[in-house]
Amino acid sequence: MIKAIVTGHSRGLGAAIAASLLEHDIPVLGLARARNADLAGQPSARFAQFELDLSNTSTVTQWLATDALDAWLADANTVLLVNNAAVVEPIGPLDLQDVAAVATAVSLNVAAPLMLAAAIAARRRPNTELRVLHVSSGAGRHVYPGWSVYCATKAALDHHARAVVLDKTPGLRICSLAPGVIDTDMQAQIRATGLERFPVRERFEALKRDGGLASAQDCAARIVAHLLGDSFGQTPVGDLRELG
Repeated sequence: MIKAIVTGHSRGLGAAIAASLLEHDIPVLGLARARNADLAGQPSARFAQFELDLSNTSTVTQWLATDALDAWLADANTVLLVNNAAVVEPIGPLDLQDVAAVATAVSLNVAAPLMLAAAIAARRRPNTELRVLHVSSGAGRHVYPGWSVYCATKAALDHHARAVVLDKTPGLRICSLAPGVIDTDMQAQIRATGLERFPVRERFEALKRDGGLASAQDCAARIVAHLLGDSFGQTPVGDLRELG
């Protein structure tokens, strides 16, 4: 049986990925600070969710020490981990960044994905496949003013995937995938940021104005197709817009 774990499943791209996986009859365990009310009516064998603050590494460590993850993985022979949860804040030059927001971003964007990947890999039984997908960003490969923290955290996911591939762990595939620019709450937050913090804001305003934002549902369908495909993990770092 294939089973999936999706972080940040309560809204945006994460919610769309969870819904797409369910459409493929793949049971989903969602992890986020809030619950997904739209999916809450699914049978418990198909969908479960935990309210978990992934930006709090102590809370994540405590949750991983429970039997919740073991119970979910017990009957799986293929496990899909989609590390989607992330924040774009703090936005702004170094001297305007709130240090607590820096810590939150690094914990949520980097520590939580790496912790979950390691925890699931350690629990993987022989002859069980694990596929890890980090939802990365073009910001991990191209720098933007005001996004030093966001760029750094996404670059960390890319480099993590590259290094994991070198370990050549049997039964483990990983890819850090940039999904493109998607019409989500994060984009609205970016457009609402002052120019003193994000001087290239006009570029993102133009994408919204000119219809240049992809829908979360379309991106999710393509991400899931790639995650389930034979070519997944052949390259550790990829871009959804460049896939055939």
